[in-house]
Amino acid sequence: MSAPIPHTTQFDPTRHLLLTPEDGEAPARVARLSELGIGDAPVPEFDEFARELARITGAPYAMVNFIDEHRQYFAGLYTPSEAQSGVELGPAPQQATPGRVMARDHGYCPHVVVRRKALVLEDVCDYPRFAGNPVVDEIGIRSYLGAPLIDRTGMALGTICVVDQEPRPWGRQGLETIKSMAADMVERIHRIEKGEI
Repeated sequence: MSAPIPHTTQFDPTRHLLLTPEDGEAPARVARLSELGIGDAPVPEFDEFARELARITGAPYAMVNFIDEHRQYFAGLYTPSEAQSGVELGPAPQQATPGRVMARDHGYCPHVVVRRKALVLEDVCDYPRFAGNPVVDEIGIRSYLGAPLIDRTGMALGTICVVDQEPRPWGRQGLETIKSMAADMVERIHRIEKGEI
């Protein structure tokens, strides 16, 4: 019996939902993030980066997200609320505020990491395969813009992303902005690795 092929995506035809993709790189990513000391605690500079990302894009929520086998951790987080809770997201009322930890099957960042490409969803409801994601009902997410953080080893460590509870016309400018900001974040991670930050 052969091992499962990494980086595949499963589709549930009964629900028309693009399930969370298999991520064969997750164990190596966890080791790399551990080397870097990232993923277990908020990083003030990453919070500031998320604030700047929100300002540039005009989005109410911005994250610097690192993903392991089971969860996502927002080491950088900006929300409209001054209280940036460390509470894990579980079943929540609609319009809940994102916390620092989210299950791996919530949201669109796991797709970005496995695809290793930016993802633009101006209105998630226009994409049946993404519209059934739990963040739509639990948090009220309607639009997403994210790009992978591919470090010097060639590994996708995580993502930066912005979300809104309204549809957003991100367009090509949004795509170029998120890709440029991802490159900037990767440079910051490399400076952390060198001990410059």
